Amino acid sequence: MPADNPSSTETILLIPHVSLTARGALLFFGSVCLACFGIAGALALKGMWPILPFAGLEMLLLAWALRASLRRREQVQIITISDQQIVIETRGRDELQRTVFPRHWAQVKLRRAESALHPSRLTIESHGRLYEVGNFLTEEERSGLAARLRRSVGRINESPRLSQQD
Repeated sequence: MPADNPSSTETILLIPHVSLTARGALLFFGSVCLACFGIAGALALKGMWPILPFAGLEMLLLAWALRASLRRREQVQIITISDQQIVIETRGRDELQRTVFPRHWAQVKLRRAESALHPSRLTIESHGRLYEVGNFLTEEERSGLAARLRRSVGRINESPRLSQQD
């Protein structure tokens, strides 16, 4: 499709890097439970029975954290930039959120973190509204995405020609 086509679009697909599989999480959880309850059971037999409820709470917390990690892998963001608008779709397991900005008035901003322990924030803004994109990306990936979005979206009151980089 030629770049001067009036209906050209650019699509950016963002998927988090999650290497943990469901099988891997189950094996990890089972081995940690075996070790934890084995030690807690041995200590309970020696009279230190209050250890058992705390071991159970620790395993519940670990199960919750593993579940949250596995759910994160289902998150996907799709940014579609056309001549007229920017559409951001964020899909999770049970949700779909869709935000639309007019391309001509949109801004891409990469905000530095307030402290060294927090990540930067990449937002698309227009008319007092903002939407954060790529919150699961690394700093390097987020700055690369910001540069790509700035090239495609342009500054306020500027709409550069879209390149075909699907």
